[in-house]
Amino acid sequence: MSGVRVLVGTRKGAFVLTADGARQDWDVSGPHFAGWELYHLKGSPADPDRLYASQSSGWFGQLVQRSDDGGRTWEPVGNKFDYDGVPGTHQWYDGTPHPWEFARVWHLEPSLTDPDTVYAGVEDAALFRTTDGGQHWHELSGLRDHDTGPSWQPGAGGLCLHTIMLHPSDPERIFVAISAAGAFRSDDAGKTWLPINRGLQSEGIPDPDAEVGHCVHNLAMHPARPDVLFMQKHWDVMRSDDAGGVWREISGNLPTDFGFPIDVHAHEPDTIYVVPIKSDSEHFPLDGKLQVWRSRTGGDEWEALTNGLPQSNCYVNVLRDAMAVDSLDQCGVYFGTSGGQVYASTDSGDSWAPIVRDLPPVLSVEVQTLP
Repeated sequence: MSGVRVLVGTRKGAFVLTADGARQDWDVSGPHFAGWELYHLKGSPADPDRLYASQSSGWFGQLVQRSDDGGRTWEPVGNKFDYDGVPGTHQWYDGTPHPWEFARVWHLEPSLTDPDTVYAGVEDAALFRTTDGGQHWHELSGLRDHDTGPSWQPGAGGLCLHTIMLHPSDPERIFVAISAAGAFRSDDAGKTWLPINRGLQSEGIPDPDAEVGHCVHNLAMHPARPDVLFMQKHWDVMRSDDAGGVWREISGNLPTDFGFPIDVHAHEPDTIYVVPIKSDSEHFPLDGKLQVWRSRTGGDEWEALTNGLPQSNCYVNVLRDAMAVDSLDQCGVYFGTSGGQVYASTDSGDSWAPIVRDLPPVLSVEVQTLP
């Protein structure tokens, strides 16, 4: 029987949750790197035992950890990130120039075909790649050197490159999202980049239809339909049917269209999930009711999924990288909260149960379907 491994990054360490295909009884391993912020953990699609983790501390800086045995043991790998572009500046909150700095790795995206190749999105917003299992990291400087770069400004969480998506069949095509600059696409393996924000509107910036400056929270795609992209923006849930050429709003009947994560069902390209949060100043569920909302029509028409989730006095948040799906026949959906709960649904979201309840605040959740 197939198994499932859930990789959880928290404010105070990493946890590895494993179960067989029934997904009823879970083994909890951790905390790994206790006391450290683990912004993101992700496994290689080409080798399920190869895992990468971003370990960060305000005192001790940034480390990338690698496991070759499914998370039982870890070792730090090369943590020198070589900037290849010009030093440059971006805009600070008040519009003044601010030098580019390196703070942390927000997201790790292993290659679909090579366990030694990994992309890293960092703060301040830049994209790096390793081809030797993390020993050396080199910047794909065409992104940071884009002519709009000096006008990028940090979102509330910093100027972070937090989302990386690799095209399933075209190795030249890469999508990234930056808070608060927007979404970008490369069609030449990261040498050059195109802003793909047409159709986005953002109140609070001088030009609400600007080419860049939008606070994109997350992107999602289904590998069977890679030109269809879904976006959770600071406000609005959006869809593009032409690889980001044009976006249209699909918030429909959502009770609020503010949120952080968005994901797609493993076998149904038109089934998408979001977690609405009350507002950009109140990062908790509307009326204290934790709800995942699902659309089976690719957007516009949504239904609340509440079975097994607290429906009173619940004031947790679900961050942008804290939702994932498995690829078992009955698709499982998982998410973690700022209250330390990790919830799982083994029936595509119809019902939920907690795997664990009392972890540190959850920053990221990724899932591997094991052979």
